[in-house]
Amino acid sequence: MASQTGTDTASDDTGAAGSESYHGYSVDDETQPQGDGDSLVEDRGLAEPLDEGYSPPEKPSAAQGFGNTPLEESMGESLDQRLGQEVPEPDPYEEADEMAIEQIEDPAAEPFEPAASREVGDARSGRLVEPDEGAREDVDAEAAATDVGIDGAGSGAEEAAVHELPDDQLP
Repeated sequence: MASQTGTDTASDDTGAAGSESYHGYSVDDETQPQGDGDSLVEDRGLAEPLDEGYSPPEKPSAAQGFGNTPLEESMGESLDQRLGQEVPEPDPYEEADEMAIEQIEDPAAEPFEPAASREVGDARSGRLVEPDEGAREDVDAEAAATDVGIDGAGSGAEEAAVHELPDDQLP
């Protein structure tokens, strides 16, 4: 019996028997996109990871909106339709006014402070150096450093964002 190339399901495009591929794609378990559940974030006790299913979002898809048909695409959206899709941003002044009114009505409430003043200190920190200058192994569980000043005033955004907090304001 002469075998024909491509008739054996355990052969690849070249006809080599026993090579675990099908039209150039591997059929080995370790190369498949789904694992046995070990790589997923949570193990929910299912035999197959895809048995859990898919929960679609609870809002309409943009593909269900205007412009799906050729006629709608050629007409384009009107300004009223576009404005109807916008989500307005909250007004920071209105929020501050509401908090000020609450402060007047309830003086025992904590006074309003902008978020920026609660998160950082007033003094900008410069270049931070560990007590051992980073040369030896770190034996402390806490991170401690000394401010040695701004190094040439050429700090990056991350360095410029670091501010000092007085000890009485530490969380």
